[in-house]
Amino acid sequence: MLGKECYTNPPSILNSSSAVGHVINIGGVNSYVTGSPLSILAIILVSDIFGFKPPLLRNIADKVAATGYYVVVPDFFNGEPYDPENVKRPKDVWLKDHNPEKGIEVAKPVIEALKSKGVSAIGAAGFCWGAKTVTNLGKSKHIQVSVLLHPSYIIVDDIRGVEIPIAILGAENDRVAFPPKLAEQFRQALKAKPQIDSYVKIFPNVSHGWTVRYDPKDPKAVEAADKAHQIMIGWFHKHLK
Repeated sequence: MLGKECYTNPPSILNSSSAVGHVINIGGVNSYVTGSPLSILAIILVSDIFGFKPPLLRNIADKVAATGYYVVVPDFFNGEPYDPENVKRPKDVWLKDHNPEKGIEVAKPVIEALKSKGVSAIGAAGFCWGAKTVTNLGKSKHIQVSVLLHPSYIIVDDIRGVEIPIAILGAENDRVAFPPKLAEQFRQALKAKPQIDSYVKIFPNVSHGWTVRYDPKDPKAVEAADKAHQIMIGWFHKHLK
């Protein structure tokens, strides 16, 4: 489910960003891309409800790209990320048009376009809302490896259907979208599938969204986010070849 922590503390898209990539159309979807387009290994980052423009998300994409991947951050909301200040489009109304179950249909043409350009293997990471899309892509084997960061909308049956290596990173202080109790249920479900490499970790002293909506001026917040990012990158390195 989507807890209040999923749609509060919105990131600023007005701050200057050190992002080095650019926006192009891939498979009919505007996407921020970064890294060498000649790489045969690609990573798709699926945003939370605030979309693909926040500078911190794009900086994460650049960080991943710097390790050798071509990274794509699609605009899953077709120019309409959730805006808490838009009273005409409250959360419940917005979610009807942007149900996370629909994300896989946006992702498929992006994946096909990447493959047509010579990409041989694709990994994906989903933040909050984006975790559902990544999980569904993994269940259908459209990607080869997945990472979920403070996921929402994921239930145990989703995890039982996972068919690719999966890492799940949660927050100790996430009490609604992905509480530690649910994380433990995920861990047990994955233990029942030893043929699928899996990793579940709960980060102490952090809250939902800590990997992508942190305060860049807070050293402890930056450190906690970076630890999660490095685990994500390491998981890609381990399984994407």
